[in-house]
Amino acid sequence: MTVGMIGRKVGMMRVYDGAGRVRGVTVIEVGPNRVTQLRTSDRDGYEAVQVGFRGNRKRVSRPERGHLREAGVDEPLTELREVSSDGSDFTLGQEILVDQFTPGEYVDVTATSKGRGFAGGVRRWGFAGGPKTHGQSDKWRGPGSVGAGTYPGKTWKGQKMAGHMGARRKTVLNLLVVQTDPSRNLLLVGGSVPGPRGGLVNVTPARRAPLEGYEPPEPFAPAEGSATLDESVPADAADAAEDDTEVAAGEAASGDAVATEASAESDDAADAADRAADAADEPEAAEPESDDADTAEDEQSE
Repeated sequence: MTVGMIGRKVGMMRVYDGAGRVRGVTVIEVGPNRVTQLRTSDRDGYEAVQVGFRGNRKRVSRPERGHLREAGVDEPLTELREVSSDGSDFTLGQEILVDQFTPGEYVDVTATSKGRGFAGGVRRWGFAGGPKTHGQSDKWRGPGSVGAGTYPGKTWKGQKMAGHMGARRKTVLNLLVVQTDPSRNLLLVGGSVPGPRGGLVNVTPARRAPLEGYEPPEPFAPAEGSATLDESVPADAADAAEDDTEVAAGEAASGDAVATEASAESDDAADAADRAADAADEPEAAEPESDDADTAEDEQSE
């Protein structure tokens, strides 16, 4: 039976489902949660289970530490919340993981929205503001009239006016579970979720029936150390990877051969250059004088 869980908002991204449709999703790190307390109808008058999660606080108080010790939990779970169990059997210290959610189901997500501080009526409620002409001076973003004068002679309770905006508990209903990643404890739900990145959220099963014929996206690659190659890679992919390895090895071998030939050619060129240098250093042999030159010298001497 699916029960509510506590998680942390990671951010938003886009994925393509099995039908090729792009879906904007919010990534939530859900769990692992631990069961810290059981509510029974005999003792408490209703059925529920308390789950714990590592919140944003770093330290646990002594009463909280004793409460967790009674449940057999050694982790510093700073966020404890109660969810309905619907008659399911749970044990203290039991671990609840994200794999209880199935793609195609719908969930309700509750979180605290971002605080915007003090905001005017234009930003808080979308008021149009006053006219920009006809004697208007400084009331462009003013709220306008907030009630009649004679009757009722007051401002009705709940009138939309300027005030504190955001920082309220909000619930978004019927968000589609697009994909789950048990190796990283991630849940991808369609649409936006209240709160900032890193904020805590509650994820509970929705009443809406699952989406028929939904095709989830391709599963993510497993996290490092979560699965071996044989467990995570299909046989065809493993064969393709082996072929790629052989091709890479052949290319490496051919590259080594080319490098060897280039080295040999460079050695030959170096030897030829040395021989040319030695030949240039040797003295040139004297050429024999011709007979005509001898005859000319004899005639000159006479």
